[in-house]
Amino acid sequence: MDRPRFRAAFLHPRYWPLWLGLGLLWLIVQLPYGCLLFLGRFLGAVMYRVSADRRTIAALNLKLCFPALSDAERDRLLRKNLASTGIAFFEMAMSWWWPKPRLARLAHVEGLEHLQQAQRDGQGVILMALHFTTLEIGAALLGQQHTIDGMYREHNNALFDFIQRRGRERHNLDSLAVERDDVRGMLKLLRAGRAIWYAPDQDYGIKQSVFVPLFGIQAATVTATSKFARLGKALVMPFTQERLADGSGYKLVIHPPMSNFPGESEEADCLRINQWVEVALRQCPEQYLWAHRRFKSRPPGEPKLYPKRG
Repeated sequence: MDRPRFRAAFLHPRYWPLWLGLGLLWLIVQLPYGCLLFLGRFLGAVMYRVSADRRTIAALNLKLCFPALSDAERDRLLRKNLASTGIAFFEMAMSWWWPKPRLARLAHVEGLEHLQQAQRDGQGVILMALHFTTLEIGAALLGQQHTIDGMYREHNNALFDFIQRRGRERHNLDSLAVERDDVRGMLKLLRAGRAIWYAPDQDYGIKQSVFVPLFGIQAATVTATSKFARLGKALVMPFTQERLADGSGYKLVIHPPMSNFPGESEEADCLRINQWVEVALRQCPEQYLWAHRRFKSRPPGEPKLYPKRG
């Protein structure tokens, strides 16, 4: 995909409100990191009050996945989760606009040697990630230290798409954006020995998925990870990230490649993936995107788990 280019059409009056909002956000994120964490938690508290749909979905997911917790414990976890979501709004802007050295000081990276070894071997890598609320800033911090290509879906607003792509790609000019549906292009990059960020932890429907347990619940899990690894002759390296509680930044961990993957069947592979997802989420549950309808697709005969959207 070509690099994003500024167009004169972005100066049209219909884009002025977005320019104004982006300009205000740019000014806010010049504040110290601690202030941005405070503002993010405040935004999360507001979302808890006013974003009923997001709060309801996240609360139901937490009840499904952590039934052993009391109602009070889950409510505290929900509040922390929405606070993390609020912080993510400012982390997005930080990753787009902070000077690179300022941003780099927040990175605490472990396991980079696994990616470096694969690069020396000319081995493609599927960097298997999760939809943590720290997704945007985690990708930026890792991108400063190693070339990572990413799956990409074009935004409906052309100006926002330009700002987003420019902000993401500035950290490593060798990185490429791959259209989410461009399977052939992704496989070509993997066979060329590149590393591609990919997250298989959302419900993309039953067409390309199989049902395997996640927290004891049958969840539609995409089989693409196995297909990409096999056809792209690529390693699968789990990747986790965490916002550190002491305010010192972010812990990014590239785990060793999964052994014997792909395995004997796509179902077995998807089960392994979901088991890894469970372990990762139990370590840092408050920073996951619980507002996603992860169990939206149901096996035949099972009732829907989520209420209709308001």
